Amino acid sequence: MPELTTYQNYIAGEFRATAETIPVENPATGEVLAYAPRATQTDVDDALQAALEAKKSWALTPAPERASYLTKIAEGIRANEAMLTDVLVKEQSKTPELANVEVLFTADYLDYMAGFALRVEGKVLNSARPKETIFMLRKPLGVAVGILPWNFPFFLIARKLAPALVTGNTCVIKPASVTPINAMEFARIASGVGLPKGVFSMVAGSGAIGEKMAGDPRVDIVSFTGSVPVGSAIMAAASKNVTKVSLELGGKAPAIVLDDADLDLAVRSIKASRVINTGQVCNCAERVYVTRGVADEFISRMTDAIAATKYGDPSSEPGLDMGALINADAVTRIGGMVDASVSQGATVLTGGHAADRGKGYFFQPTVLTDVTQSMPVIQEEVFGPVLPIVVVDDFDEAIEKANDSEYGLTSSLYTTSLANATKGMREIDFGETYINRENFEAMQGFHAGTRKSGVGGADGPLGVEEYTRTQMIYLES
Repeated sequence: MPELTTYQNYIAGEFRATAETIPVENPATGEVLAYAPRATQTDVDDALQAALEAKKSWALTPAPERASYLTKIAEGIRANEAMLTDVLVKEQSKTPELANVEVLFTADYLDYMAGFALRVEGKVLNSARPKETIFMLRKPLGVAVGILPWNFPFFLIARKLAPALVTGNTCVIKPASVTPINAMEFARIASGVGLPKGVFSMVAGSGAIGEKMAGDPRVDIVSFTGSVPVGSAIMAAASKNVTKVSLELGGKAPAIVLDDADLDLAVRSIKASRVINTGQVCNCAERVYVTRGVADEFISRMTDAIAATKYGDPSSEPGLDMGALINADAVTRIGGMVDASVSQGATVLTGGHAADRGKGYFFQPTVLTDVTQSMPVIQEEVFGPVLPIVVVDDFDEAIEKANDSEYGLTSSLYTTSLANATKGMREIDFGETYINRENFEAMQGFHAGTRKSGVGGADGPLGVEEYTRTQMIYLES
């Protein structure tokens, strides 16, 4: 049996071994894939200090030159497409198709963000004084820290790194402890493009590292994607230095299906939304509100579709819809939420239990009906292949219940009526609303939520501005 790879942190332009390591396993099999570094406080200090020392010269580097490094990393990703796809399949139990989309989308995203090199713009403002010109400049914040989730671990590197670097910030990335291999491979590719020392570092280890970096006075912005409790802790740590935070903290996306909906489209899209990445996607449909006129047909067709979901080990079984959950805790947590809802009156139409596949962390694709608004599967983020369905009398009731959530990231609506679509645009209170399509954002949009789904956002021109500050210049001549 070949010796497993032991990865190293990438700090200030060099790879550095750690005394302690973390085993990384395949969630579908329990097999140990490799060993990731467990960073020390010294490693964190060195990465942040290198970023601090590099920030002035990097900010003064012409923007097209900064962008050129992003395009070189994108080229390296495409050259390693097959290897990176295989890593995501094994490390995160993604299907090969979804893993490949993530790899190539990451490369495209780096190229897209590189295109902002000459498009970050200030303004010239009118003055009330006859000899004054007022300029508003856009400048980098300084040192950026990106703390990653495990569900789309490769793409989120680019989502945090690319806008930071192109706008003149230096950046330290901390991957999730359960999915660090892809990040270490990203660092290996980035190490070969000639980035100046300290501009980019990758530091892996326990979750406590992220909170420590958030509270470090050398940091100017912390971008985190993950749970509300961790996001709150990061915000609290950052508040000591009044450090800017950008937080995406999950969602509880409602899907509204009206009597005039195209049911073929609705069933197909909502099923895809629920089982993609084994339901571990913050912006995909987590609850359905269907109007009474089509409820029976929709529920019957959706139950059949979910029951037909093919799942297993994506690294050895072709043609699957989904793989395993990330770990045993996820299986236990989701099972507890389903059981609690059933005890309160919910009915399981398919699934409902952990799936016994011998090894790995699997949960049966599940549909629940007779669900009420107060049940855990409606109020709490499930983050697994469970779909609760609520029957409502009309669109107004659907909107009221959809908006009744502490989360506010994404939502969706299925209707063939323009009037209903525009009503939904006005009254559905979420950062994103998908109408008659799957829940998947565009890189040129702005991925942002409201309420406990976070603050700030990512992607597009507004996502680039997250990494800049203004400087006003009042010039008397």
